[in-house]
Amino acid sequence: MYLDRNYIYDKVKEALREDAPYGDITSQFTIDPETRSRGRIWSKSEGVLAGIEVAKAAFDLADPEGSVVFLKSDGDRLNYGDVICEVEGTARGILTAERIALNFLQRMSGIATMTRTLVDAVSHTKARIVDTRKTTPLLRMFEKYAVRCGGGINHRTGLSDGILIKDNHIIAAGGITRAVEKVRNKAPHTLKIELEIKSLAQLQEALDAGADIVMLDNFAPEDMKKAVNAAGGKALLEASGGINADTVRAVAETGVDIISVGALTHSVKALDISLDLDD
Repeated sequence: MYLDRNYIYDKVKEALREDAPYGDITSQFTIDPETRSRGRIWSKSEGVLAGIEVAKAAFDLADPEGSVVFLKSDGDRLNYGDVICEVEGTARGILTAERIALNFLQRMSGIATMTRTLVDAVSHTKARIVDTRKTTPLLRMFEKYAVRCGGGINHRTGLSDGILIKDNHIIAAGGITRAVEKVRNKAPHTLKIELEIKSLAQLQEALDAGADIVMLDNFAPEDMKKAVNAAGGKALLEASGGINADTVRAVAETGVDIISVGALTHSVKALDISLDLDD
């Protein structure tokens, strides 16, 4: 996934306005405007890096005359003590941008790190790790980009670019067959239809209705295996629901094609990253 430069700068501007609507008064009161500083952002834990262009935007906007040189790239593995980038500019500018830059780097790198952990855990299988729409409002593109940095795949970006018939759609439409028929009659032929099921009893109806992808919601691994055998390759099978680092290997070994993990974005631990100025 590519992050558009204008999108990055618009979001970072908004973050800076939120954090310093009237400027950084602490830096203004303690530091002369002409004072210049150098510093470095470094990793205090192991993980996978994501978000360098977002962090750079914070420093660029706070001090257009400053400079940021990255020594690492998105997707790189980080060890404790690794220097991620070097910054130079006005001390006021660097300190104004510091927390915004770090917040984005820490959050996005945490997502990339968790994603890489799961991707590595299932690398011996055909299963792909994908994200969900359980993202931070207004920051979805950053978070889905971070998933890609960790080696994962993006599920649909939003409600407008993919069809996923879930349990409430099925209820409101009048059943699985009826829901799929309605979609087939209205959707372009280029769109695949994914349908969520809650039990093995619903699988055959989903296949007969012509679902391209069937989401197995909160299935036990033994039931996933039964679903894989019953489907016989007639549809892609996606496992979903409470999957984490402790369970993902067993899920992948059932033979499912896709494993969607909401925890990649809704409950990830931020990576520990700091900025230190030279004395």
